[in-house]
Amino acid sequence: MTQVSPGRQATSLFQERFGSGPAVLVSAPGRVNLLGEHTDYNGGPVLPVALERRTVVAAGHADRWRAISTLDEMMREVSPERMEHGSWIAYLVGVMRVLGRKGLNPRGASVTVASSVPIGAGLSSSAALTVALARALTGLAGRKTPPEVLIDVAWEAEHDEVGVACGRMDQTVAALARPGHALLFETGSGGITHVPYDGKIWLFQTGVSHRLTGGQLNLRRKECEVALGLCREQGITVHALAEIGMEELPRLVRALPVPWSQRLRHIVTETDRTRRAARALAAGDSAQLGRLLVEGHESLRLDYQSSCAEADFLVEAAVRHGAWGARLTGAGWGGAVLALLPPEKEARIVAEVQEEFRRQFGRMPEVWATRAGGGVRSEK
Repeated sequence: MTQVSPGRQATSLFQERFGSGPAVLVSAPGRVNLLGEHTDYNGGPVLPVALERRTVVAAGHADRWRAISTLDEMMREVSPERMEHGSWIAYLVGVMRVLGRKGLNPRGASVTVASSVPIGAGLSSSAALTVALARALTGLAGRKTPPEVLIDVAWEAEHDEVGVACGRMDQTVAALARPGHALLFETGSGGITHVPYDGKIWLFQTGVSHRLTGGQLNLRRKECEVALGLCREQGITVHALAEIGMEELPRLVRALPVPWSQRLRHIVTETDRTRRAARALAAGDSAQLGRLLVEGHESLRLDYQSSCAEADFLVEAAVRHGAWGARLTGAGWGGAVLALLPPEKEARIVAEVQEEFRRQFGRMPEVWATRAGGGVRSEK
């Protein structure tokens, strides 16, 4: 059975509930991060790929704010004065507030949202939503907004308004990704390199949903800030943890107490791994890239302590059955595992890993594949 695209879903829902077609239709992708986990808010490199799966926002002119999503099909009256935490509406309110401060908001809008990006799977459904909303609402206001402004609006909405202690990786790849390329983003300098990548990435969903506001992600960010202060007490003059070189790591790990030594070790080694991974990607060395993925997962499991039993099981099973490499992707504590599989072994590896997971956890993990997609765009 053919699935209806999110673009058709958003348009159909708009026509059904608002009685006309939308004035603008915009989509933005989710993302899978090959390597560079938790380095973006520590001044280091990240290597994300935009998904082919996308979130679509349909919007039309109105004298008030109303919004509805295919997720629950519940019409809501929305106000920038009323934040609705725990709902996707919080992200819309966040974007409205930021655009309002910048003078880029329309006076009102009717909005529908549909998405094929899994929610809570570590694949950046929130950035796909905020970037698409920012582009749609500024378009509705008659403004042509450059990608850099969309990134700022989406990040401020999620970080400042919703309260997620995120970096700018997700918004950047949602706005700037190119089809057939990974994006090496040096968050410390702002440098961006598009690295050709035409391979397939497999996603094994753990079935464990994570929440980004509060909890462990915000705690880890605070722990990294403490670790940076402790490093400065050891005579290290840097602005961010990712600026610390591998040669300094052994001494600092001995000097810092747990858990700050562990957080430091993850960020420094992950920074090094991500740059090596970009070189492996450019050289077409899938085996080396796979090894780096496995190293990255072990660092998340042991040093950043952001994995979960389901993710650890999927990584170990995928590698044992012949994957080049696999690791948990996204903020952690649930979400999805990415795997790079030799094309001639894909079907067998997927089937064997799914069956082992079912026997262990009593349910079949959802598995799908993607290639590198493009960034935010207007749809017809």
